[in-house]
Amino acid sequence: MIDQVAGPYGILLMRLCLGAMFIAHAMLKVRVFTIPGTIAFFKSLGLPGWLAYVTIAAELGGAAFLILGIYPRYVALLLVPLILGTIVTVHGKKGWLFSNTDGGWEYPAFWAAALLAVFLLGDGVGTLAASPALFGY
Repeated sequence: MIDQVAGPYGILLMRLCLGAMFIAHAMLKVRVFTIPGTIAFFKSLGLPGWLAYVTIAAELGGAAFLILGIYPRYVALLLVPLILGTIVTVHGKKGWLFSNTDGGWEYPAFWAAALLAVFLLGDGVGTLAASPALFGY
């Protein structure tokens, strides 16, 4: 049974943490790797360079929506493929442990599961636009 009083605050905490993680991940691409470096990395994976811009925009936009509570459960669901994509294109080949050289897929898998949990649990408190009920609850 989910605590009806504390549960929505737990979801808020998850949203804020996930949003902060997405901001940090986008800033890693922009400030550390640089946009040209990120484009080159995407190309080295066989992906189009323009996808770097889309990825950065999705991370920053998704972070803002999660933090501000703008349809957060659906934004969380929309971000799952982005994170699963990192497993398929980058981290999956590195093994399970994220401490492996260049990072394994343990951390992105947890990240995807946390996003899916927000989708399943709902918006939490502090939303600017409440999502419509899904599956009748």
